[in-house]
Amino acid sequence: MKRLAALAIAATALLALPAAGQDRTPVLVVVTSGNAQTQLMSMILTMQAAQKGAAPHVLLCGAAGDIALRDAPESATTTQPPRDLSPQGLMQTIMQQTGTEVQVCAIYLPAKDLDASALIDGVTVADPAEMGAMIADPAVKVLGF
Repeated sequence: MKRLAALAIAATALLALPAAGQDRTPVLVVVTSGNAQTQLMSMILTMQAAQKGAAPHVLLCGAAGDIALRDAPESATTTQPPRDLSPQGLMQTIMQQTGTEVQVCAIYLPAKDLDASALIDGVTVADPAEMGAMIADPAVKVLGF
């Protein structure tokens, strides 16, 4: 009986995921705001989109790039109500649970006199040509925060 219950739970979980090979809508989430609440909301909506079958890609520019730093400002790591989530913490969860790629703008690190070692694991530097192609692709939904 326990095995049957476990199989039912596994089947239900699989039904919630997009089918293998199924087209997932690409979504580019561009975050530039330095406001912690806006940053967190962008991550909440990114997670929701991924859970609904979208294929998000996050681009952090300007002040929002700070949430990708190993030595991030307190605003990026402080939890907010009502779920006690932080922008950086939820971003890391999204990366781990959904495979969402997170990148900082190409000029972010040089403008701060930093290199890629300043970024948390898994975050990379975006290639402007690739980002431009993504923005120009009519199949990609672009969201800005």
